[in-house]
Amino acid sequence: MASLGRRVGSYICLELCGSVLNQRMYYSSRVDWKQLRPMILKRIKNRAKEYPIKRMIPVAEEVVRAREIVNEGVSTLLKVVPVQSCKFCPEVHVGAVGHQMKTCHGFKRMIKDQQHKWVPGCLNDILVPVEAFHLKNMFQDEIKHDQRFDYTRIPAVLELCHQAGAEIPDEILYRSDQLSTAVKRHSEDPPPSFPDELRFIGQRTVDAWESLRLGVMKLLLVYPSKVCEYCSEVHIGPSGHKARMCGVFKFEGWRGMHKWKKAGVDDLVPPKIVWHRRPHDPPVLVDGGRDYYGHAPAVIDLCMQVGARAPPKYHCMMKAHGLAPPIQ
Repeated sequence: MASLGRRVGSYICLELCGSVLNQRMYYSSRVDWKQLRPMILKRIKNRAKEYPIKRMIPVAEEVVRAREIVNEGVSTLLKVVPVQSCKFCPEVHVGAVGHQMKTCHGFKRMIKDQQHKWVPGCLNDILVPVEAFHLKNMFQDEIKHDQRFDYTRIPAVLELCHQAGAEIPDEILYRSDQLSTAVKRHSEDPPPSFPDELRFIGQRTVDAWESLRLGVMKLLLVYPSKVCEYCSEVHIGPSGHKARMCGVFKFEGWRGMHKWKKAGVDDLVPPKIVWHRRPHDPPVLVDGGRDYYGHAPAVIDLCMQVGARAPPKYHCMMKAHGLAPPIQ
């Protein structure tokens, strides 16, 4: 009886081991990519037919309108509210006199704890321009390094809206600088002098700024976008380009190739955080009160100078109810 049990056990083990070995042999077999390649290309081609998504077209058009309102409002407020920009680093301060915080790091971040050298700021200091390659369609072939001059560079937000199906006029889509023709024409007009009119422009700009960021966030949930981990290069599409333009000296071993990751709202619409001066702060922010002062996006801080209300979500960042620095 014992011998019969051993025979049955050995038979069961043999059958089980044999089936496992057969499964391993089956899963370790080579994949015939010549047969899979047409299937993959067909799937990609069929996927391209699903875009643009019709429900997202109104969102993209609203983003384009909000962007124009923000550009127009900021350019108008810059005639009334002075803005200071550091000559040696990207630091910006909204006010007639720059702060005295020792946070300048120079061009290549080789120094620190230096005072800023302030010069008059411009629109690009408040609204940081972010450009991307303009593609014919979302699922076209990757851009090679030697093809980088064959494609036009346009603002990344407009490229995202273009791929989402928004109808963008050529005078807005193709331009050499941050200002559109409508904003240029409006910037030649004299600035408004009435406080109520300035307050209306500021509040309209704040609302458009929030609408712009919300719309970009919705579009990024549907349309893939990439940003380099080592620099600020942005690419709108399912995969990044092959142009070797990464200028971070620490990673020269990559030969200028970008390392792509999923892009967020701040990558396409940088908030440009600045120091915020509260009503109970001194007229000039000093380095000793760095731990007491708050921050705010440059657009929000600029609009608050003319009486606009900041959204409640920025109150914590601005330390609106925080203590004032001690008097030295």
